[in-house]
Amino acid sequence: MPATDIAITGLGAISACGNNLQETLQNFSNGKRNGGPVTLFQSNLDYPVFQVNNLPHCTSKIMRSLSLTFAAANQAICNAGLEEGFGNLRVGICLGTTVASQLNDTDFYRQYRESGHAPMGSVDRYLNSNLAQALSKFLNIQTHLCTTIVNACSSGTDAIGVGLSWLRNDYCDLVIAGGADELNRVPLDGFGSLSVVSKSLCAPFDRNRAGLNLGEGSGIIILEKKSVSLKRGRNPELFLKGYGLAADAYHLTAPRPDGSGLEQALIQALNEARIGPGDISFINAHGTATKDNDLVEARVLARVFGPKVKFLSTKGFTGHTLGAAGGLEAVFTCLGLCNGWIPASPGFKDLDPEIGIAPVDQKTQISGKYAVSTSLAFGGNNSALIIAKN
Repeated sequence: MPATDIAITGLGAISACGNNLQETLQNFSNGKRNGGPVTLFQSNLDYPVFQVNNLPHCTSKIMRSLSLTFAAANQAICNAGLEEGFGNLRVGICLGTTVASQLNDTDFYRQYRESGHAPMGSVDRYLNSNLAQALSKFLNIQTHLCTTIVNACSSGTDAIGVGLSWLRNDYCDLVIAGGADELNRVPLDGFGSLSVVSKSLCAPFDRNRAGLNLGEGSGIIILEKKSVSLKRGRNPELFLKGYGLAADAYHLTAPRPDGSGLEQALIQALNEARIGPGDISFINAHGTATKDNDLVEARVLARVFGPKVKFLSTKGFTGHTLGAAGGLEAVFTCLGLCNGWIPASPGFKDLDPEIGIAPVDQKTQISGKYAVSTSLAFGGNNSALIIAKN
């Protein structure tokens, strides 16, 4: 099945930048950044974070990552015109995460270590919080294609790539794909111990960047065969054209200095989409604001797409949302294509001479048909999506 036949018919996003698409676009346009001190849990670390406020479906019986997933999935389903259900469609669910794959209740561990026993509520919540399975139950969908991808910071992107493969191989008619992750003390302490967290709001690709900020959220897209969407009266505007995946296996946390894995993933995605680098109108880069990531990624983007390529990082609006990043940034890439503009890359002020290229520093009009969203993960994993506007 040609890649052009896989449509994107629904979008949903929740993050510190907005609890829905409209709020997100408004904050993008205004350059508003909602980072600040963490209030979801106690921490002695004074790093700013990007947390979601007024989260629906939030209860103590499920992990926060699930509440984020449900919120974004509901938006995407409504956006796709599927509020009345999926009928006889064969539906797959593929979601990415990192934090939701952990039993991350530190109080549980502390009590168990000190006394030899602890309340099992945390364990029950963890066992009931497999993202894909829980969403299937929440939506009352019976499916054998229900998978949660845990691949560090490319999890959301890779989940979308798996969904694309399912559709191309005719395993299903429609896929709910994306990612979700919550703010939690475990990753905040962990990234802090790696000395890659900034004590001020992050500045991706800036000469004076000092590290990332953690965030939380969920980004969900509805993928379906074009023929399916047309039969139910939807004429799709967006298509998922290509997906590339390559592991450079260089280091547990650092990117390969020459960026060969990312370059391979980009070329694979371009070839799959049957287009060239010159066809790309903009790139939603991974852009964590760490020294190594931004240096390696930007050099690869310049090498593949040329020194005048338009690119940005939206992590200055959302923080690094880990397993949710690929899902959110796929949604943001779709919004850029649909609306014909991308926001200024937040936090950027000064060109880094080592990088040599700069992200957009003002709201920028986009007229092209294709865009790229990239993800770079611990363990050397590199992923890229190519999205097209009809």
